[in-house]
Amino acid sequence: MTDLRYPIGTYVSPESSTHQERAAWIAEIASTPARVRAAVAGLSDSQLDTPYRDGGWTVRQVVHHMGDSHLVAFTRMKFALTEENPVAKSYDEERWAELPDYISTPLEVSLTLLDAMHARWAALMKGLSEEQFQRTFLHSSMGAVRLYQQLAHYAWHCRHHVAHITALRDRNGWK
Repeated sequence: MTDLRYPIGTYVSPESSTHQERAAWIAEIASTPARVRAAVAGLSDSQLDTPYRDGGWTVRQVVHHMGDSHLVAFTRMKFALTEENPVAKSYDEERWAELPDYISTPLEVSLTLLDAMHARWAALMKGLSEEQFQRTFLHSSMGAVRLYQQLAHYAWHCRHHVAHITALRDRNGWK
């Protein structure tokens, strides 16, 4: 049986990247908002409040988390592009998912955030040079992270969370 926590497998950080790989990862980032919208289309409030697995977040929490997490990732990249090896502030995503905005904010707010922010994020990354993709920031648990690794990680993160929602829909027969 597939591990419901990792429906597409766990993330493995690349040791290097090619222009073609980065272009594919950027395309993944750019297409994610539409894929998230399609994944949640037509779901009722009770379906949006269903955890994707026992002990996991609800669909609603997953979407709000994507908005928060991707905004943090975008910001980390911008700091890495404008500062020398900045220290990335970490955050407790589990605790963020328990805050009132994850429950009370309409899903459309985070969907709109994903639309706008991913458009900016993709535009930024499309304009980066090979040298810029080699820039780093320091992460408290991962150490030095190169920007191409951050890009690869978030392309995976996009697929990972969309799969949480689509796999739940499939398992429950939600059409």
